[in-house]
Amino acid sequence: MTGYLTTHVLDTARGQPAAGLTIELFRMEGETRTHIRTLTTDADGRTDGPILPEDAFAPGTYELVFHAGAYLDAMGLAADGPRFLDLIPIRFGMAKAAHYHVPLLLSPFGYSTYRGS
Repeated sequence: MTGYLTTHVLDTARGQPAAGLTIELFRMEGETRTHIRTLTTDADGRTDGPILPEDAFAPGTYELVFHAGAYLDAMGLAADGPRFLDLIPIRFGMAKAAHYHVPLLLSPFGYSTYRGS
C-alpha cells in the first residue's frame, strides 16, 4: 500500500461542510516548517484530491493549518475584536505508508480532530 493524506472539514455550527476554507500543508523537520502546498475545500468540505498524494508521500511529521478565521468571516461571522479561532494548526506524524485522514470539526469557538478512515 502506498501512503496519502486527506481531510474533510465540517462546520458543526451550521451543520454542513465548510466550503471555501483554505488549508496549508507543511512538512516538519525539527522546528523547521517547509510549505508543501495550499488547497481550498470544495462544496463537500473536501479538497479536489489528496492533500499529500501517493507520489509525494513520505513518512514524517506534518502540519495542517486551517484558515478558520477567514472562513468564518466569509460566512458572515466577523469578530468584533481578535477572533477566538483564526489559524488552527494540527501537527501529526505519519509513520508508514497508509491512508491518513485528518478531519476537522469546526465552530466559531471550538474544534475537534481525530485520525479518520
